[in-house]
Amino acid sequence: MQREVPSWMSDAVFYHIYPLGLVGAPAANDFESEPMDRMAVLNDWIPHIKHLGCNALYLGPVFESDFHGYDTANYYLVDRRLGTNQTLRDLSHNLHIHGIKLVLDTVFNHVGRNFPPFKDLQLHGEASIYKDWFVDVDFTRQSTYGDSFYYEGWFDAYNLVKLNLRNPEVADYLFHVVAFWMDEFDIDGLRLDVAEIMDKDFLSALSVFCRNRKSEFWLMGEVIEGDYREWANDNMLDSTTNYEAYKGLYSSHNDKNYFEIAHSLNRQFGYEGVYQDLLLYNFADNHDTTRIASILNDVRGIYPLHAILFTMPGIPAVYYGSEWGIEAVKGAHDDTMLRPVVNAIPDLAALPLHNFVRQVIAIRHEQDILKKGAYRQLHVSHEQLVFSRETVSGLIIIAVSQSDQQVDIGVHMEIQAGEEFRDLLAPQYHVFSSHNYLFINDVLAFGVRILLRVNHSA
Repeated sequence: MQREVPSWMSDAVFYHIYPLGLVGAPAANDFESEPMDRMAVLNDWIPHIKHLGCNALYLGPVFESDFHGYDTANYYLVDRRLGTNQTLRDLSHNLHIHGIKLVLDTVFNHVGRNFPPFKDLQLHGEASIYKDWFVDVDFTRQSTYGDSFYYEGWFDAYNLVKLNLRNPEVADYLFHVVAFWMDEFDIDGLRLDVAEIMDKDFLSALSVFCRNRKSEFWLMGEVIEGDYREWANDNMLDSTTNYEAYKGLYSSHNDKNYFEIAHSLNRQFGYEGVYQDLLLYNFADNHDTTRIASILNDVRGIYPLHAILFTMPGIPAVYYGSEWGIEAVKGAHDDTMLRPVVNAIPDLAALPLHNFVRQVIAIRHEQDILKKGAYRQLHVSHEQLVFSRETVSGLIIIAVSQSDQQVDIGVHMEIQAGEEFRDLLAPQYHVFSSHNYLFINDVLAFGVRILLRVNHSA
């Protein structure tokens, strides 16, 4: 059965929140304290999310876990450090009232050591009915934690116990979890942690299960490397993280070399592009990466970078606080700084980055060409990149520069003379084409032009 990508995805712009960090939850769960309704503060973020132009929330782990949320202890209970199940129900309800979809971060590859079936295995050993729920359980040797058996962890992290997704009992259990989330919290999709190492038969079965229950349900997998079609295809997921473009976005600016991101965009989405029909999840940073404002050698590049992010094919996303330039560097063994407490949203009206991101998101929503148009590279040099998005009824040309000086860019393309283009970022600017040539003048240092064709002779 061919999987139809949910119709709402073509217009989706995501806001990404890591809740345990944002609300300042304790680093460790004591599993004894009364629930603290910290996550209710996210309701106060809804006006900001909507004002920014985002219409979907990707919410980091929210269920009972040992520490950081990716070590689940109870899939059926909201983490007591965040609140109760009612807290999440209320948040989901309020998001939907404001037209914002809810996608939950989902960890099905592994669990924490406080997961009840694993505790049963510790207690009963070979007699445990759950001994086949985990990968490579071996009673002839001990674990690194001193258990009377060995088991496989997530890489070398043995506090993350790998689930045996090929066990039908485990798969059935997790499908019931998803059904519970759909019924209780009215979620619209899942982001699957470390999907690239998960069993593909399980992912296919999960896809069928979700599609049969809710046809507009969206599944996105975290994939760092590889051919994204291995996971995003008719029989499995709708989308994956686009780490190739993520890397190209920042390093092209750091190296003053637009050839890198141009190569990736052309390979992925250009004529004969390998992912032309996929809506990949595009981002400038996330809960696992250094903040974009910190990774750029020249922070002025953040403007053309975001212009590319929101006009390239795919599904764009904003990680909380990066829209106003939060800084943080990934630690060697600690991501805490990437997931900071935000006690209050600052006065954003005076923050130029926020205003620019909001403006570009608004342009994306207003122009179907940017959601569905074909991608074509028109010009690339070390410091300038020009590409187009085009449908049968419209054409937009995006020009970005990372030069320290104002520049003019001449573009050779198939175009008639006398066609008028207006800059959607600066409507007072307009330019007319010559035959097969467009002269884009006065592109500011680290500047952007988003040129909409406003007249066209067929």
